[in-house]
Amino acid sequence: MIISRTPFRISLFGGGTDYPTWVRRHGGAVFGLAIDKYCYLNVRNLPPFFEHKYRLAYSRIELAKTIEEIEHPAVRAVFSEMKAHRGLEVHHDADLPARSGLGSSSSFTVGLLNALYAMRGEMAGKRDLANEAIRIEQQVIGENVGYQDQIWAAYGGLNRIDFHTDGGFAVTPLIISPERRAELLSSMLLVFTGLSRIASEVAKEKIENLEQRERQLMGIRAMVDEGVSLLSDEREPTYRLGELMHEAWQLKRQLASSVSNPIVDEIYAEARAAGASGGKLLGAGGGGFMLFFVKPEMRRRLIERLNRLITVKFGIDYGGSKIIVYEPSYEVGAD
Repeated sequence: MIISRTPFRISLFGGGTDYPTWVRRHGGAVFGLAIDKYCYLNVRNLPPFFEHKYRLAYSRIELAKTIEEIEHPAVRAVFSEMKAHRGLEVHHDADLPARSGLGSSSSFTVGLLNALYAMRGEMAGKRDLANEAIRIEQQVIGENVGYQDQIWAAYGGLNRIDFHTDGGFAVTPLIISPERRAELLSSMLLVFTGLSRIASEVAKEKIENLEQRERQLMGIRAMVDEGVSLLSDEREPTYRLGELMHEAWQLKRQLASSVSNPIVDEIYAEARAAGASGGKLLGAGGGGFMLFFVKPEMRRRLIERLNRLITVKFGIDYGGSKIIVYEPSYEVGAD
């Protein structure tokens, strides 16, 4: 039995500049953090006593005799690419719901790759995990996804990530004091809108509009530099990141009509009226989690104003995808 644990992420600035069509022409950058909320994947060899060869348990249960019969696109692609021809059982659990703007799909892909490498007796490096997950999601599955989610899932951390036009990337950890980290976390509030969406579908319209939204994307990219600079300067209160995020949210809403909707706009207006300095809908848009910045002393007031929504307390994950249980099994009948 192998169990992998892979973090979700919160993208603060730069989202949209990590799509391949944009990166190949302009490069890109994002700034954000992996959080201590996780995707868990329990993978084990399936004994050869069943009609099916693969058993998958996620939001539904699948029984398949061949890889080609598997309906879950990431499992089918990862199994095929890694030539997982022996019987396998995969059980998925997560701390937060899928399709919610926290990079959960990429966390699943990275975690599954990590677990299968471990089953082969291999320890995958973070860069290899990220690159393989990017290749599978973008090229094998053909999803409309960027580069950042897979990297945060593999690496963890509070980072700036730069994307190069040749397809490479650089991860730069942001080093801050424990006091600054505590101030940052106490200035953020994560709330669940109750809406879910398929990120690839929402992202499709954004990708189609990229070249017509060059001004907005250049502005979003510049805010990565501003955000890193602001957080690095401990004289600046962290809630000021919300003022910058408010500007970024106005630009992001211009990328596609599906980024926001009346429910999201209403929540955002309520949060601002309750003292939030700014915020955004996480991920591609359309639903999921929203992040707000607020002065720590006004945090309770904001929670009370949004009391119909679920709030989630979180910290920073610095480890990225890990194998937390490693108990390799042996074939039945083996000597």
